Amino acid sequence: MKINETIVSPVLTEKATFNTKDKVYMFVVNQKSTKFQVKAALEKIFSVKVSDVRIMVRKGKEVRRGRKMLAKKLADQKIAYVKLKEGKIDIFPQA
Repeated sequence: MKINETIVSPVLTEKATFNTKDKVYMFVVNQKSTKFQVKAALEKIFSVKVSDVRIMVRKGKEVRRGRKMLAKKLADQKIAYVKLKEGKIDIFPQA
């Protein structure tokens, strides 16, 4: 998998912003990517040293949409929690 396909987007929520004090950053990653691919991509893109990568799958919600209120399922998301040894990622607001 290519580096630019591994990382989809950063997660910019209140929880993610609060975790930046401990050098833990959250990213939405590709469903097929592994911990090792996420670590390699972040080290190459942002020039940081990654110490730990934890991955979880956030299940998609059931929503009711449309005129007939039919139930649809939103897509699952794979979230990576990345802890840095050294360096800083500047796209996150500082808490």
